[in-house]
Order: sequence, then C-alpha cells, then structure tokens
Amino acid sequence: MDKLVVLPALLAILPLFLILKLTFSWWVSPIQKHLKLRRCGFGGPPPSFPLGNIQEIKMKNSVNSSHGSSNLTHDIHSTVFPYFSRWQNSHGKVFIYWLGTEPFLYIADPEFLKKMSTEVMAKRWGKPRVFRHDRDPMFGNGLVMVEGNEWVRHRHVIAPAFSPLNLKAMASMMVESTNQMIDRWISQINMGNPEIDVEREVVATAGEIIARTSFGMKGQNAKEVSEKLRALQMTLFKTTRYVGVPFGKCFNVKKTLEAKKLGKEIDKLLLSVIKDRKKSSINRQSQEDLLGLLLRGNHQVDGKKFTTRELVDECKTFFFAGHETTALAISWTLFLLATHEDWQIQLRDEIREVVGDKQLDINGLAGLRKMKWVMNEVLRLYPTAPNVQRQAREDIRVDNLTVPNGTNMWIDVVAMHHDPTLWGKDVNEFRPERFMDDVNGGCNHKMGYLPFGFGGRMCVGKNLSFMEYRVVLTLLLSRFSFKLSPGYNHSPSIMLSLRPSYGLPLIVQPL
Repeated sequence: MDKLVVLPALLAILPLFLILKLTFSWWVSPIQKHLKLRRCGFGGPPPSFPLGNIQEIKMKNSVNSSHGSSNLTHDIHSTVFPYFSRWQNSHGKVFIYWLGTEPFLYIADPEFLKKMSTEVMAKRWGKPRVFRHDRDPMFGNGLVMVEGNEWVRHRHVIAPAFSPLNLKAMASMMVESTNQMIDRWISQINMGNPEIDVEREVVATAGEIIARTSFGMKGQNAKEVSEKLRALQMTLFKTTRYVGVPFGKCFNVKKTLEAKKLGKEIDKLLLSVIKDRKKSSINRQSQEDLLGLLLRGNHQVDGKKFTTRELVDECKTFFFAGHETTALAISWTLFLLATHEDWQIQLRDEIREVVGDKQLDINGLAGLRKMKWVMNEVLRLYPTAPNVQRQAREDIRVDNLTVPNGTNMWIDVVAMHHDPTLWGKDVNEFRPERFMDDVNGGCNHKMGYLPFGFGGRMCVGKNLSFMEYRVVLTLLLSRFSFKLSPGYNHSPSIMLSLRPSYGLPLIVQPL
C-alpha cells in the first residue's frame, strides 16, 4: 500500500527536479560565473544563456573566399575567426566569451600569455573539460588530453620514440612512401591530367608514413584508419554544434551517434593492430617505434603500465596529430610556392647545392637553411595548429586581474601571427627572409610566434615533423614545378586544424 502512495509522489517530484536542475545548469550557475569573472576584471561580448555567444559565432562572414592568384590575401584572421576579429575591435586582445554555459578567456596578447604562463608549471595546466568530452571519439585520453601526473607519465614513455636514432630509422620509410606518391602523380600527368589536389594526396601519404613509422602498419589497415579519422574530423568539426551547452549533443543526435560509431570503428582497427603486435615476435628495431615503446614493460612509470584503452587512445591521438599537422604544413607550402615562383626556384637551387644528385642523406637536410625559413613563414601565415587551449587548475594572478581556477582559455595563434603590432606592416606578406637571422622572424615578442604551442606542453613530435617536411618537400621540388590551378578557391577554414575548404588543386609539371 505504501508503494502505491510513494511511486506517484516520486513521479510528481521528478519533473520538478529536472526543471530545477535545468534551470541551475542553463542559467543560475553560468550567471554566477559571469558575475565572478566581471568582478575579477574581465569584460567581453554579453552572453545569452544557455547558448552563451554561440549564435554570434554562427554568423557567417560576407566575404570568405577568393579565386585565382591575383586577388589572394594571406590576411586570414577575419575569415577563419570572424567572431574573434569582431570582438577584438570592441573588447581588445583579452576578454571572456562563452560557449554555451562555459566561459573562455580569449588571449591574443603575447605579454599577457607570458605573464600567465610563468606562473604555471606544465603539468598544472589542464585541458578544457568541455573539449575533452566533445572530442573523446577522436582523442580519448591520449597525450593531447591527459593532465597532471598522467600527462608526465604519458610524455615520459612517448618522448624516446622521437630520438635522433629513431628518426633516422624512419627516414627511409618516408622516402619510400613519398616516391610512391610521385609515381602516381607521373602516371596521372602522363594520362594528360596535370591538375592534382596536393592536399588530399599529401595528407594520405603522411597518414601512410605515420602508420608505418610509428605503428608498423601497412596497406589497407593504415588507409582505413586514416580515412575514418578524416571522416570523424569532418563529422565533428564541419557542422554547427552546441559545444558547452548542457545536453547540447541532443540537438544533433545523428551527428553525435555518427561520431561515436566512427570512433568505435577506429578503436577496433587499432586494437587489432595492438593485439597483432603483442602476439608477434618483434625484432629490436621495430620495438623502438612508438607502439613498441608503449608496449614495452621497462618504460613503466610509477609502477603503472598502459592499459589497453590508453594504448588505443595514444595510437589514435598520434595517428591524427602525427600526420595532419605536417601534411597541412607541406600543402600550404606548395600553395605558397606555387604563387611565389621565385622562392620555388630558390629552394630548388638550394636542394641541388646541398643534396645534389646523391641519394637523400638525412644528415644533410639540416643544411637546407632557406627551406627552414620557408617552413617558419608558412607556419606563421597558415598555422596548422591555429589555437591552443588550456584550463586553469588554480587561480592565476596577472597584474590586477585574476583568472579563476577552472577558467577555460583559448589562445588565438592566427591572430598573433597576423598582428601588425607584432610583425610590422608586411605582416600579411609571404617573406621567408624575415627568419634569416632570427628564429622568431623579427616578431617583437617571443610569445607572439607559437607554431608548436608553448611551454612544457609543446608538441612532442616537433622534430619528426621537421624531418618529414624536409624529406617530402625535397623529393617533390626535385621532380616537379607547381602552379596554382585556375579552379583553386582560396578559403582557409578551421576543422580542428587549418585547412583549405575545397582542397588544393595545383598544376604539377615534371622538371
């Protein structure tokens, strides 16, 4: 009899409880955070909860693309981040904006970033939890997302994979994969079609390189993981989403389920690779790749081994991060060289002088000084990692401002790389010579140039990226000349990384 009375009462209370919970999460809590941040000294565009500033972010730019080489502009900040560009005009280079009910401290001021980062050790930076949840199908708890002592443990295990000895062993695989791509291009050109989407081709080849060098994968497995990761990236980042809005994934259930399904399919493929590696008898050299180091017992830290879940997440993280950024850097380089033939000729002359007709010697690639200037300038104009995210794990004091514990941060790399107050009037011109005598390219603040992030959490695979860039570009420039296709539509966009929206068709001719 008591149950018959209690059950209706619970059913009557439940809707009230849900309404109260929704009211608190959608309005009460974010308004309290908003008032606290204003008391701490931060302004910004006024939010409208529960969406925050998402509606403004969704507003499209009136002009976002251009055709042909005559009217191309490298002034891309207002195109890729139109909302940040608008807000900077009103609120300066440090302000608060809102993704749903999540506040983000926007930073495009290198001096503020320097003062803030000197207060915090690398392992005490967090990653925004809202992104960890949103990007879980792609990264899980890999190095990009882990924090604190777990980040130290993962970094300690992974770093030896990029030692000079291991990098040298990877070089021959890079050469082999690139030569296979070159053979495909020659066949296509001989069939009368010299227009090649170099971004698609280079991304695919870079995926094959990272699969072979880091995980010992070949053939169909590598291609399938690469294709599914790209599909997952498009699913997560090409559509308008409601990141930061409580229950936001319910607004687009189809895309949420699609991302989850792709994530599980990638996990399954990588798990089979891990299981095969565990079963096989591996020689010492193959043990020194990334997967080998992850599996080896003598790289335990604090007595903890990597779980199967952690192994899969690290493979997934490095498969994506290890090929995407380098491939896009090479792609944007070919685009810029196609529109600046003088630099294409200079690099080709330097390759002949340093490398000659000999077999590619990895040690000799360090002598390609002009190529290094070009790479630095490409990463300035078209940074493949266009932003850096952090989360405060303690209150951080900067002058008369306090960044409260738990505050998300968005460091706008594109804005700083295109800031005329940092780089001068020629900020939007392609001038690799600015890096001739200055590793910072003449930027008047050391924190104004962040192609690989900053501080202790700087990209662990930076040296691998440098080597792959030089190997691939040396082989391509030795065999081909590049011109921009009349059909190229210049529309850089952010899909986690900075990439051309409509591919990168170039006219490729054998030398």
